Amino acid sequence: MALKMNLTPKQLQILKIIRDSRVRRGFSPTMQEIANELSVSKVTVFEHVEALIKKGALVREPNKARSLSIAEGVSVPDEEQPLRFPLVGKIAAGYPIEKYADDDELNLLNLFGPRVGKSADATFALCVDGDSMRDEGILDGDYVIIERRDTARDGERVVALLPDGATTLKTFYREKDRIRLQPANPEFDPIYVRECTIQGVVIGVLRRY
Repeated sequence: MALKMNLTPKQLQILKIIRDSRVRRGFSPTMQEIANELSVSKVTVFEHVEALIKKGALVREPNKARSLSIAEGVSVPDEEQPLRFPLVGKIAAGYPIEKYADDDELNLLNLFGPRVGKSADATFALCVDGDSMRDEGILDGDYVIIERRDTARDGERVVALLPDGATTLKTFYREKDRIRLQPANPEFDPIYVRECTIQGVVIGVLRRY
């Protein structure tokens, strides 16, 4: 982890579950959802979460449901592996989709050899599904490397969670009373929303020929 702390295997699993939920759905899982994922009791999860908060690995907003988030400077274990990124699903670069693949890992060493540098903290990979970002050089089947962030500047390519629960990859622009998510392919129309949740910003594109 970027910040060194003594965490148990179960606590590390909880961090990963929270990270993946926030990336996929835009919010944290409930205690019961974490318990179901780990096949343990809700009380056990609560104890681990409280320990993680005390250790500074998690942050929780008081009196707010689904408010657990990973503390700044803390990365999930699968974000630390040299030349590897956690592969947490597919991202629509056409029309928004909701279906995600099972968790996997994008190992840059296997794909590209030792010339590729190490991954940064708090990054993950998504496999592009669709051609709406074609004219910016992001093609169907490419892997985009995402820096986990919840804000974006105009012109940045973002992973955006839409109000209907779908997720899409587009270029972000904030207009007077709405947000425009702009494709880079004339065959696709922009997506206009009042608000959306930014899951991360594209910092790299990988392609295997």
